[in-house]
Amino acid sequence: MTLRPGLLLLVVAVFFSLVSSLVVGVAAPEPVQAQASSASIRGTHMGVASCAGSTCHGRNEADGEIVRQDELMRWQEESTPGGAHSRAFRVLGEPRSLAIGKKLGIGDPRSAEMCLGCHATPAASTGPRFQLSDGVGCEACHGPAEGWLSSHYATGASHANNVARGLIPLNNPKARANVCLDCHFGSTNKGQFVDHRIMAAGHPRISFELDLFSTLQQHHDEDADYIQRKGRTSSVRFWAVGQAMALDRSLDLFSRPSFGTEGLFPEFYFYDCHSCHRRIYDDPDARPTFLSNPGRPIPTGMPPYNDENMIMLAAAVRVVAPDLNSAYQERTRAFHAAMGQGRQAAVTEARKLKQFARKLADRFSRSNFTRAQTFAIMDSIASEAISPRFTDYEGAVQSVMAVDTLLSGLVNDGAVSARAANALRIQINDAYAAVAEPNAFRPTAFRRELGGAVRTIRTLK
Repeated sequence: MTLRPGLLLLVVAVFFSLVSSLVVGVAAPEPVQAQASSASIRGTHMGVASCAGSTCHGRNEADGEIVRQDELMRWQEESTPGGAHSRAFRVLGEPRSLAIGKKLGIGDPRSAEMCLGCHATPAASTGPRFQLSDGVGCEACHGPAEGWLSSHYATGASHANNVARGLIPLNNPKARANVCLDCHFGSTNKGQFVDHRIMAAGHPRISFELDLFSTLQQHHDEDADYIQRKGRTSSVRFWAVGQAMALDRSLDLFSRPSFGTEGLFPEFYFYDCHSCHRRIYDDPDARPTFLSNPGRPIPTGMPPYNDENMIMLAAAVRVVAPDLNSAYQERTRAFHAAMGQGRQAAVTEARKLKQFARKLADRFSRSNFTRAQTFAIMDSIASEAISPRFTDYEGAVQSVMAVDTLLSGLVNDGAVSARAANALRIQINDAYAAVAEPNAFRPTAFRRELGGAVRTIRTLK
């Protein structure tokens, strides 16, 4: 993917924070069950060394005939975000991680189940070359290689055959999201849920956007051979499906008895961090800093559910699935309202909204996302119907990442020239500047900058 220096500045910081401090027309998609549990832990994991031969993925030069063959080097590269997965285990021994382990009373994080679920490759069965210290290795994303290791390079091998043998079809946006979300959002697997207690001990806030994080980790080229075997990747489709799958995952976890509460209190992981973490003023002349959010019919002062993905989906639904728009708006408002009625009411509405999110993931995975639709989604994000919901930092960050991701998708699809898009970099970077510092976030100023960027992008139509 091209472009996005502003995006990389913002999110590389987020990505390095997550991984370096603690956790961190297309081929018909294979059916994928969206659930809070990945298939990556089933089967025998053979280890990174099994992929590292010089005739496989361990070359120093990207001169392979079919694939680059320098994938291992890119995975290990310390100077780029692409090396974050290989560093994941090592950072558990760094001072910040050790301090967090001490605060939590779990001892050395390098041997704590609470940490290894995401800082190493979760494997129930391992081969002789598997090493925990490899961190998040090849099989954490591609699936345990016992079944497909030899078949995927055999004469006459096909992607479909490899998938049948256990390879995870990461070219499918639903399949990729299901894997990525396990660590970058949370799952029911052991050690794959960063609750509020862990964040209070010093773990960074979880943040994720499927297309962006995929770009940061990409180690393949989408050449003619790749497109023939797997189809052309649509950045816009991955963005939209990722938003729907993230909401699905969030609501699935929230609805589960062991995840919805922490003792007497609700599990604050699910709430919008900055709605509570604001400066408190006792001065009699002080004025509240919060703004009313038209998408959240809840009492003033009640912590709101983190709805960053709901907001992005609202923008996408208006354009790509207008027949579902009214029902989606009704479901999201009903869920927020139920948060003020009690746990059971909230869980009931969460399950209804979850099913809607899954329906949207299915719809988006089959959508082509035309040039006109992509421009319309950007307009929708900055419209009066959506932008008043950017009252908190998390939603604002998602929106500016979305606009830049969508613009880059147009470039990748050849719908907009890279030169023309780069000419708009100043306006887009101004929007990034408005979310550069969480504690300095000002909703009204951000909306102005976001609106200015989108109005400028419209000139490319």
